[in-house]
Amino acid sequence: MSTEIIDQLIAGSLPDPDGNGTLRVATRSVVIARSLQANAAEVVAPLQLGRHFAVVSDSTTHEILGARVERALASLGRVTGIVLPGRPHADGDNVERIRTESATADALVAVGSGTINDLCKYASARDGKPYVVFATAPSMNGYTSLNAAITVNGHKKSLAAQAPVGVFLDLTILAAAPPRMIRSGLGDSLCRPTAQADWLLAHLLLDRPYRTMPFVLLGADEAELFAQATALMARDIAAMTCLVRTLLLSGFGTAICGSSQPASQGEHLISHYTDMFGDHAWPEAFHGEQIGVTTLTMARLQERLLDGPPPVLHPADEDEAAFVARYGPELGRSCWAEFAQKRLDAERARTINARLAESWDRIRAAISRVTHSAAFLADVLRRGGAPTTPEELGWPRPFYHRAVRHARDIRNRYTFLDLAVDGRRLEPVDPLA
Repeated sequence: MSTEIIDQLIAGSLPDPDGNGTLRVATRSVVIARSLQANAAEVVAPLQLGRHFAVVSDSTTHEILGARVERALASLGRVTGIVLPGRPHADGDNVERIRTESATADALVAVGSGTINDLCKYASARDGKPYVVFATAPSMNGYTSLNAAITVNGHKKSLAAQAPVGVFLDLTILAAAPPRMIRSGLGDSLCRPTAQADWLLAHLLLDRPYRTMPFVLLGADEAELFAQATALMARDIAAMTCLVRTLLLSGFGTAICGSSQPASQGEHLISHYTDMFGDHAWPEAFHGEQIGVTTLTMARLQERLLDGPPPVLHPADEDEAAFVARYGPELGRSCWAEFAQKRLDAERARTINARLAESWDRIRAAISRVTHSAAFLADVLRRGGAPTTPEELGWPRPFYHRAVRHARDIRNRYTFLDLAVDGRRLEPVDPLA
């Protein structure tokens, strides 16, 4: 069923559940196969991307698949191999390196997962070139999205990029990925309930736009994926196929919306905060591992707030000077530019409090219908052997409490983090309890 949905999205024939005609995505080809051992050139050739390909990988993905893709594409034209050393970061420096080394190429070919895909997605968009991606791990849902998570001057941002023209997934390679990367994909899929709850809150409370479409796309696979967490970690191909479809459809949902909001809310803000301000000496964690842990935090926070009376919100008492003092001049002003757009003054607080008093039962009933309990989500992670606490990621609890308190500072998205802080319901309650 989900493969049929993907085919319909590419063909532009899938009815929009929100009643806006039919849905279509910019991606022209998705190939999910048990093996693509001999087919790299065969799947790329029909896309007519030109005669010069820049194949971008890192030291690990080059050995796993990149060298093979380079050899295969040589039958179609000229190939420039760009191999980033070690475990590269998705930052401005690597974007510029790729743009420089691929300057004469007609198209970029990403061979990797989160970082490599984001770098190529953003670099190709900057230069107006198409790109395709050969996945090496089922570790995140960004393969088909329009946004790239790029760190710019220390501020991790979700930047507008472009969709891949083609996405190619070899299930045998994905199933052989390190267990932590498979768990990462499971963790990145886990946040649908908390992200939907946050997005729906902003819609019901602040009249911000909202769509059901991204979540309808996931309906056929999510329950099956959560039920198969154990089989997934046993490298079962059927479970891996379910995870892959979930990740692709999640990305397509954000692409159609033109925003990462359906898949990135409070749980991602906490994760991004830890990326920005955590100690580099701490053990390195995969993005989806972090999202699994931060999703549990958001699920507990959402449950706690929804189970109680309507919060009474207070005007924010921080200004730009406070942000500059906390984060430094450049990053402080960058964060303030985001936060100021949702900052509550006295008038806005009064307006929202009136809506909360009048409609809280309706709001919490609507949100409760789209969520899962924190206990259920924790069980999915445990069956997959994934981390469930910040300590398992190497994050000290005092730092994590600070991350939960201040993660809302970095992005203009009104989530349950804002509701808790503005309503003075976050502290001194332990967000992990």
